[in-house]
Amino acid sequence: MESECWLLIFLLEPVMSVGGPTGRQAAAAGQGLLWILKLELGGSRAEMHSPYVQLNLSLTSVAYSPPKTLRLRRQPKYPRKSTPRRNKLDHYAIIKFPLTTESAMKKIEDNSTLVFIVDVKAYKHQIKQAVKKLYDIDVAKVNTLIRPDGEKKAYVQLAPDYDALDVANKIGII
Repeated sequence: MESECWLLIFLLEPVMSVGGPTGRQAAAAGQGLLWILKLELGGSRAEMHSPYVQLNLSLTSVAYSPPKTLRLRRQPKYPRKSTPRRNKLDHYAIIKFPLTTESAMKKIEDNSTLVFIVDVKAYKHQIKQAVKKLYDIDVAKVNTLIRPDGEKKAYVQLAPDYDALDVANKIGII
């Protein structure tokens, strides 16, 4: 057992030298971060440079954490889905229909605001983009609320250079 010597040498700089000629040669070659494990005194060169060596490292923390292993990225042979998933919340699905109640008409006349029933999952930016694309009008801001029946109502305030009555006529609300 005394002939076996588990000696771990960690060379950070080529200045450090090791007992055997192999270590000196490695230090002289300047191989920056180099681990050399000498299995036996006078061990062969192949044993010292074997990739399958046991490292006896001392523990530096009270909690043990296993070493981080190599985790390769997946390289799939074929796509798991034949086509990419379709966006179900497109502009036509976001805006369901405009409201034509008396209170909605009052909003159109007084506040230059159109009232729409929209998808519950749609948020204000999506509603704004959908109105801009479908009706080709600029939107100043959007206010939303969830009605007691579970539908979402959107108050779409038009930009100052648009007249809500003209836009409502063009859309077909009035």
